Amino acid sequence: MGKPMTKSQLYRELAENVELPRKTVVAFMDELTNIAMKETKNNGVFTLPGFGKLRKVNRKARMGRNPQTGEAIKIPAKTVVRFRVSKACKEAAVGKK
Repeated sequence: MGKPMTKSQLYRELAENVELPRKTVVAFMDELTNIAMKETKNNGVFTLPGFGKLRKVNRKARMGRNPQTGEAIKIPAKTVVRFRVSKACKEAAVGKK
């Protein structure tokens, strides 16, 4: 595997592939990010068709262990955001199993 694509490289490649100015691509990606965050916060889910889904999940409180001391600690309940890759995207990236 090579190096991961940087943000600048991604924007440049998108601009070239869809033949739009880089400034337009940057504005589009910023707005897509804002919409995804707003929808996930307000509705608990945001789907990007063909790519995946952001979902707000409530984690229960649980017992854990301090790795340095081995002492049992209580981990409080909290809300987290998870991303689930779509089946089509997963198969394209890793192949069909």
